Amino acid sequence: MKKIVLILSLFLIGFSTQSQEVKKKKNAKISFEVDGICGMCKKRIETATLKTKGVKFAVWDVQTHQLNIILDERKTDVASVQKNILKAGHDVIGFDNKKIVATEEAYNSVHPCCKYRDEEIIINHKGELKKQKKNQ
Repeated sequence: MKKIVLILSLFLIGFSTQSQEVKKKKNAKISFEVDGICGMCKKRIETATLKTKGVKFAVWDVQTHQLNIILDERKTDVASVQKNILKAGHDVIGFDNKKIVATEEAYNSVHPCCKYRDEEIIINHKGELKKQKKNQ
C-alpha cells in the first residue's frame, strides 16, 4: 500500500512541476519604447531589431517611439533585441520604465540629424514637421 501511495505521489508531483513550466511562444507580440527622432532612426531601429535571430516583424513609430515586434521566444528574448538596438545607438525604455542608455560610442555613430538627445535637433525636427503639414 505504501508503494502505491509513493508512486501516485511521485506521479502527481511530476504533473505539477510540468504544468509550472513557462511555455515560450512562437509568435510573441511585444512592445516597448525606443528613443529616436526621424525616418533614418526608424530604419536603423527596425534593421537592428530584425537582425536579431528569432525576430519576425518590427515596426517603430516616429511619433510615439513605440516599437512593436513579433518574435519567437524559443529562439530569442527581449533583452537580446534591446541589446542590438543599444548597439545601433538608440536608448531603450524597458518594461519597468527604466531607461537603458546606449554607450556614447554607439550614440555618436548615428547620423548628426539623428542625435535625439540634443534639444536643438529635436526642435528642428518638430519645425520641419510643422512646415510639411502646412504645405499639404
